[in-house]
Amino acid sequence: MLTRSEEDHIKAVHALLQDGATAGTKDLAERLNIKASSVTVMLKKLAEKGLLKHEPYYGVKLTAKGKAAALKLVRKHRLWETFLVERLSFKWNEVHEVAEQLEHIHSEKLTDKLAEYLGHPAFDPHGDPIPDRNGRMQTRDTTSLTECASGTHVRIAAVKDGSDTLLHLLDRKGVGIGMRFEVIARHAFDDSVELEGRKALHLTLSALVAAHLLVEILPTKKSRKP
Repeated sequence: MLTRSEEDHIKAVHALLQDGATAGTKDLAERLNIKASSVTVMLKKLAEKGLLKHEPYYGVKLTAKGKAAALKLVRKHRLWETFLVERLSFKWNEVHEVAEQLEHIHSEKLTDKLAEYLGHPAFDPHGDPIPDRNGRMQTRDTTSLTECASGTHVRIAAVKDGSDTLLHLLDRKGVGIGMRFEVIARHAFDDSVELEGRKALHLTLSALVAAHLLVEILPTKKSRKP
């Protein structure tokens, strides 16, 4: 059984690699907000346990055993976030810190029961995929909202940046996962995106906000010929 600190390091390595970044000592220290010397000690310990290995010039890589451990943590974290939003009425910008604590509960039976209770969801409230008990995740064909041309119909699929400030901003604008919009305009001056949704919802998102939204492209309904 791993300690909370060991789990935090493994999950941080996995997150960095998933984002396409390197997972070096400095990268991990910044992500975990701890000293680089502490990271070095922990990485050595995890390597001795066969959970990761260090590749010169490439940083840390997880072994199969380490990746399985990381995916279990990701599974628990995202299931708890889903539970907090769907069953306890937490807002999606309130759940991360609580889920960070709950993910360290080691009962696999509890995790499986939680998944069953929630109906085995494939995605969490932020649109991130939830691994099943074997580490498999459902995939979707998504693109950044900034890549969508005028006239494109989209469904909001995920938020790349789960920071509280962005989620709070999206809440205030009435934007959430699963909502459908038509891209009305792309403004060349500042790259902002103008959207129109149901019930006359009309809004403009800055290029920075749009870049953090992943969407699924929806088929455009063809008008009937007279």
